[in-house]
Amino acid sequence: MAEKKHVEMFTDGACSGNPGPGGWGTILRYKQFERELSGGESNTTNNRMELTAVIAGLKALTEPCKVTLYSDSKYFVDAIQQRWAEKWKAKGWMRTAKEKALNPDLWEQILDLLERHEVTLVWVKGHAGHPENERCDKLAVAESQKYKG
Repeated sequence: MAEKKHVEMFTDGACSGNPGPGGWGTILRYKQFERELSGGESNTTNNRMELTAVIAGLKALTEPCKVTLYSDSKYFVDAIQQRWAEKWKAKGWMRTAKEKALNPDLWEQILDLLERHEVTLVWVKGHAGHPENERCDKLAVAESQKYKG
């Protein structure tokens, strides 16, 4: 069986107001090839944009890959690494007996995509000079600007 391709993926989300107009940016890098993806929504949250950036990047991969995914979202990284998202799903998308988990539609997609790819998560500090994170932030902010009134 062929070795899986190793892809580096960088993601970020942005929101002007929370909720408000938002955008996301993703960079995919395989060897010397790089692809930028971005999009946005008129009324969303920062966390939804962070998750959407991850989904868009993983969906863009046409075959199962080894992915090193860099994100500045503690919400995303912790929910996967500490298995919170899996627990929320097992409890019918409830965080506690009385509190619903947010963004179950996006978490459902992420959990499915994580089964397809071999993903290693790396948390990076946002707005701290990490070149790809800064680029993703610029993509995300530019997308969010398209929805400002």
